Amino acid sequence: MDDTRKPARPLPAAARYLLLIFAVLCVALGIVGIFIPGLPTTVFILMAGWAAARSSPRFHAWLESHSHFGPMIRDWRERGAVSRRAKITATVVMTLSAVVLFYTSSHRWLAEIITLLMAIVLMWLWRRPEPPRKTS
Repeated sequence: MDDTRKPARPLPAAARYLLLIFAVLCVALGIVGIFIPGLPTTVFILMAGWAAARSSPRFHAWLESHSHFGPMIRDWRERGAVSRRAKITATVVMTLSAVVLFYTSSHRWLAEIITLLMAIVLMWLWRRPEPPRKTS
């Protein structure tokens, strides 16, 4: 089977503009997620990288060269990998969020459904490969 692919058609200007807005919004939510338990930083940064790659080469280059965001975007793009630190952080934050949810929710069934969804996300996340360790 031939592995040559046709180059992708450029997106219309309106689509690129909407994707750029989405990318900026995802970066903002990712930054907020650093400080707000339950809001996932890694997922938002990965979505921002995807949208920026399709809308703004300059913004995408900035994200990839960023000291904090760049490694997670490159690891995901190259290997579909998520760092162990990101996995542990997500596990701790989701666990704490589930505990708070059970203590504060007036609808136990809702807390159970949300916790089940977080557990499914964590199972998927822990099945992702980890990037190779950097040797000094």
